[in-house]
Amino acid sequence: MTLEEKIGQMMLVWAHMQFTNPASPEYQHLLDEMHSYHIGSFGLTIPVVHGHLVKSPPLEAAALTNQLQRDSRLPLLFAADLERGLPMRIEPATGFPAAMAFGAAGDPELARQFGRISALESRAIGIQWNWFPVADINSNPANPIINTRSFGADPKLVSSMVTAYIAGAHSAGLLVTAKHFPGHGDTDTDSHLSLARVPASRSQLDTLELVPFRAAIAAGVDAVMIGHLTVPALDPQHPASISPAIVTGLLQNQLGFHGLVVTDALDMGALMQVFPGTPAEVSAAEAVAAVQAGNDMVIIPADVAGAYNGLLRAARSGQISRQRIDRSVLKILRLKASLGLQRNRFVRLDRIPALLAQPDHLALAGQVSSRAVTLVRDQSHQLPLSSAAITVVLTDDANHTEGGVAFLQALREHLGSTQKFVVDASNADRLTPAILAAVDASARKPNAHIVVLAESFPSAGRTVAGQATGSAGLDPQSMQLLAEILKRANARTTVIAFGNPYIGTHFPQVSTYLCTFSNTPESGLAAVLALTGQQPITGHLPVTLPGLAERGWGIPLPASQVAAKSAQP
Repeated sequence: MTLEEKIGQMMLVWAHMQFTNPASPEYQHLLDEMHSYHIGSFGLTIPVVHGHLVKSPPLEAAALTNQLQRDSRLPLLFAADLERGLPMRIEPATGFPAAMAFGAAGDPELARQFGRISALESRAIGIQWNWFPVADINSNPANPIINTRSFGADPKLVSSMVTAYIAGAHSAGLLVTAKHFPGHGDTDTDSHLSLARVPASRSQLDTLELVPFRAAIAAGVDAVMIGHLTVPALDPQHPASISPAIVTGLLQNQLGFHGLVVTDALDMGALMQVFPGTPAEVSAAEAVAAVQAGNDMVIIPADVAGAYNGLLRAARSGQISRQRIDRSVLKILRLKASLGLQRNRFVRLDRIPALLAQPDHLALAGQVSSRAVTLVRDQSHQLPLSSAAITVVLTDDANHTEGGVAFLQALREHLGSTQKFVVDASNADRLTPAILAAVDASARKPNAHIVVLAESFPSAGRTVAGQATGSAGLDPQSMQLLAEILKRANARTTVIAFGNPYIGTHFPQVSTYLCTFSNTPESGLAAVLALTGQQPITGHLPVTLPGLAERGWGIPLPASQVAAKSAQP
């Protein structure tokens, strides 16, 4: 291989999974990028239209991976961020709840099956590498970007889930990634926006943050992704992703990881803000610093040409040695060979329909969602509900919430019609008077129960009220509305944290509080079945909710039984 080809193997850039005519400008741009910079890996994503992901059918995605493989001299590695399975990007397929739901269910076997099914479906369409599992311990309730993406706050629990997922994924031939080293859980900043800081001491890192990463390494994880974090206890000067002390010294030398080391996306605000200059100059500086620190692959630079030319100049000048380049490229080629890509780099389109969304796979995803549901409080003994007067859905976007729609449909089927309000930032001020009037009026009705679905989840780069640190919480207007509902009708209101379980910590007076840890359609159905007593409630908190309950807490509630409940925390 030429030096130019080797540098290209060390880079990964985006490709959109959508129908693309090979003669189209969009595909020709991919070809030009691939051939000009000898790109060896693509990260597969989907377009965003008006702020919403436009999911692709699986056959179109597979056709794209086959076409790119056909047009590449060397086999390509295709990666994707599939933390909840293919439906994050592709439909139809098997969609799982967020990682924290697995922590609430508490069964590593479910995580192993999750890995196996994700591997079968990903490999079917040509994706060989998943940027998962998240090995971060979500010890900070204010974390705006990890949150439910983590399995929980207990290092033993997180380690068991991480290792189980790795085993399952490997059993069906999928490469996996532990992220975000050395741990993104104890932060209050979204690194997509700005540089996050981990305040932990070295002793805390050893006993908490690093524990799941050690477990992942012992389990044979293929890659470790380095976070854009400052960790003063390890390196007071450099972000982790460009820190020789963290990447080479800690991860490779001390922890003994010899697999593929990759950066988090170089176009994230956290690292882009570290270097001055144009996008090309910043991308070049980031890539060179990352490789000098010990990373083998740099992914998603803001300026592909800038990153490529920066690495090439550094290699030609001796700033990065040829031996250093060869060591990384050999790791990448060995991974490709472990997948058998040198023998067959293509997928068969005719096999895809039989491999995706198998009934038993869908049933397992539903089982995880059901077993995750956790009853944190029921002080007024409301559950199970046989009727409800009002349903209020608090969400980021009233028109594009698949889980919220599934919840409302299931609630209508199982409880009949209720007065329904769907609230987001655009209509909260307008709807609030009507909702509060309905709450007051409902007190005179026999079915006076109120159900509030508080949908909130971590989303890259999301800000609320102008906060540049990110947010996984409700909008301020929705928070105020929920506070007012509880002020007027707390004893007859059931609040469901549909995703972020920490929402309830802002309302320590809440009487009945249920957590799903995810906002998928499967979680929506599971919430309704739990509310109405049609399935038992068995989940336990994988995190502590300050002011509400400690980690491990959960009120078991058998199906169709009202009276037998545990004491409240």
